[in-house]
Amino acid sequence: MRVLVTGAAGFIGHHFVEHVLRKTDWEVTGVVSFRHRGCPIRLQHLIEEPRLRLVKTELNAPVSERVAWMMGEVDVVVNFASESHVDRSISEPRPFVLNNVELVMSMLDYARQAKVKHFLQFSTDEVYGPAPDGYQHREWDMILPSNPYSASKAAQEALAIAWWRTYGVPVTIVNSMNLIGERQDAEKFVPTVIRKVMAGEPVPVYGATEAEVGSRMYLHARNLSDGLCWLLQRPVTSYPASDRPDRWHVVGEQEVNNLEMAQAIADILGRPLKYELVPMGHARPGHDRRYALDGSKLAAAGWEQPMDFWKSLTKTVMWTLDNPVWARGGGR
Repeated sequence: MRVLVTGAAGFIGHHFVEHVLRKTDWEVTGVVSFRHRGCPIRLQHLIEEPRLRLVKTELNAPVSERVAWMMGEVDVVVNFASESHVDRSISEPRPFVLNNVELVMSMLDYARQAKVKHFLQFSTDEVYGPAPDGYQHREWDMILPSNPYSASKAAQEALAIAWWRTYGVPVTIVNSMNLIGERQDAEKFVPTVIRKVMAGEPVPVYGATEAEVGSRMYLHARNLSDGLCWLLQRPVTSYPASDRPDRWHVVGEQEVNNLEMAQAIADILGRPLKYELVPMGHARPGHDRRYALDGSKLAAAGWEQPMDFWKSLTKTVMWTLDNPVWARGGGR
């Protein structure tokens, strides 16, 4: 199988590329721009792989004949590429949203013309908005985004559904959650906690009291990649046999509040945790206290995570400790 991966130098994209090369015999074409959060250092350990080739181009314009020729024959598109920094989506919403809408239309039109067998649109739990305590969003729950980033991801989903129905593009939508893993941007929660704990500095945790601290369901990016590979080998639902394309949640197996997460990281590091609670009113606009997805559909279909959460967290923390440039942001 020949797989085209957009955002291949991003955090999620490079883990997926690595997983495909390690666990399958598929050929991979990685589309990169290095303009946003894509980082060439992430791909250095894979660059000699004979089944990987990289194509550098921008996707917020239609795919040209030259770029399509460079991509070669493609069976499957996995679309990770997106602007994803929530704060920047709030401060500069127009270019942020336009970029995400334009790039998904470019890839959907490319997929239509190339007649690919599968187009996997990667999305986020944030499109559903905050999850009430005790509830996990299910596939096809109401879409109710809270900020321009999550709204742009919801727009990508809507366009993918339209191309599925109007043009017959074989779309699958996957929603996932907060991801952890090696080579993550230093601004993310796990690298931030590692950096703060090692420096003896307090970790900021949103919540006026410990009872109000937000929670997430964390998932290692390689576990996510395993789930995506599993889904890519399934038949794709088409219209009018179904009134909607396939949608799946790839989720972590347990919910952890952010203070528990910080304490777990400190315990792995063997250092005390200092933290400061930050009232929710001081958080960014459009901040959601809790996200949660129901992963029972995928589990019932037969997929199992290859590595449990605590083992994957320990692996991530110890790798970052051995490669501290990533906790400091020097990997950028």
